[in-house]
Amino acid sequence: MATKSGGKVEQASDSAPLKMLARVGLIAYGVVHLLIGWLALRIAWGASASKSADISGALRTLADQPFGKILLWLVAVGMVALALWQASVAIWGHRNCEGAKRLRKQVTSGAKAVIYAALGVSAASIVLGWGSWDSRSQQQTTSGVLAWPAGQAIVVVTGLIIIGIGVAGTVKGVKKSFSEEIDTLSMTPAARKGVARLGQVGYIAKGVALGVVGGLLSYAALTFHRQKAPGLDGALHAILAQPLGRLLLTAVALGFMAFGLFAMLESRYRRM
Repeated sequence: MATKSGGKVEQASDSAPLKMLARVGLIAYGVVHLLIGWLALRIAWGASASKSADISGALRTLADQPFGKILLWLVAVGMVALALWQASVAIWGHRNCEGAKRLRKQVTSGAKAVIYAALGVSAASIVLGWGSWDSRSQQQTTSGVLAWPAGQAIVVVTGLIIIGIGVAGTVKGVKKSFSEEIDTLSMTPAARKGVARLGQVGYIAKGVALGVVGGLLSYAALTFHRQKAPGLDGALHAILAQPLGRLLLTAVALGFMAFGLFAMLESRYRRM
């Protein structure tokens, strides 16, 4: 009975409607990153920023558009579909790999499922008026965790994990290993080259930004400077404060936009 039930769940997770919704989710994921890049550009060039340059700011920007609530519901549904798809891949996928390699890919898919689900919940929360996971919330959470027994170690480890994710993303961009997930055979040579370039620039820029977030988080824990752990928006401001910060932040912002365009194209060519 358990095997039969598990087979039904696997069949449902591999269904055409779920994959179609997952592709919609990839488009929504790309739009969110385009908005983050646009908000980061505004910060880089001194425009007044009423919204933080992070996922929360991007979702609130989307909410302010005509039919914003409908758009956010589409984001929420798409993200949940992506989360379910990645969860099914984590459990039943990667059968062409064995041993440690399969385990690593399953863990990666599981982590993506959690990220997509959190983004979907955040989008739904904004629509329902429950607030969202913004930079201030992240800072308050960090302050609370630091007050726990062993809280400093927990925050440092979390920061190191985020740095690791950033490094992995950067390496993925440099090696162009994301191309393994794309059906390149259905592309023209020009499209293949363009998608590869967008993915490379996007993964590297996003990896650098996440590395800065993780570094600030670890620094906050080690020094108990809680204001130094403000999330992605704070990381982008930290980049701006460096020598040639405006140019560096512009490059990161354009990288986020490249990643957004890559995700939108990925919705068409992603192997599912």
